Amino acid sequence: MIRSARPEDVDAVAPLLILGMGHIAGIFARSDNHADAIPFFREFFLHPANQYSYANTLVFETEAGIIGSINGYDGALLHELRQPVLDKLREADPTFDPNDETEPGEYYIDCVNVHPDHQGKGIGKKLINALCEHAGALGHARVGLIVDRENPAAKRLYEKLNFQVAGEKDFMGHRYFHMVRESS
Repeated sequence: MIRSARPEDVDAVAPLLILGMGHIAGIFARSDNHADAIPFFREFFLHPANQYSYANTLVFETEAGIIGSINGYDGALLHELRQPVLDKLREADPTFDPNDETEPGEYYIDCVNVHPDHQGKGIGKKLINALCEHAGALGHARVGLIVDRENPAAKRLYEKLNFQVAGEKDFMGHRYFHMVRESS
């Protein structure tokens, strides 16, 4: 079942977030061990006004518990939602200043995460489609995301879900395809 996340989901979702974040989780944790970013994501998941909040997250829950999550938001709100995260990161690195990964005019999929034991079962596709439906219900005609150029399997998955490359973006030390899906 896919549902809106709640604060009490934090223990299940925070570890999932680092899966989808990849090297970015390491940057946030200032560590080569991405799991060191779990406390960071716990903190932000619990607060409603930031990009990693439960308020911007859907979860995939089974009888075994939460095994997947996705978070997204209106791209026009990026700077507002990112500011608390930047404030925290700038405590350790005052010069931290990432490029924008989204823009006004699209609902942005920030992070899709499926527990490794449950990958390859279509859960990610279900979460992506659910977030696209959610975005449409909110009046957004376009959903966007970025996918690392070094991850062709993810790019193929998004293409199968009707996302198309709209350009490229540099973000957090990597080059990404900016992909979009128009609502029908």
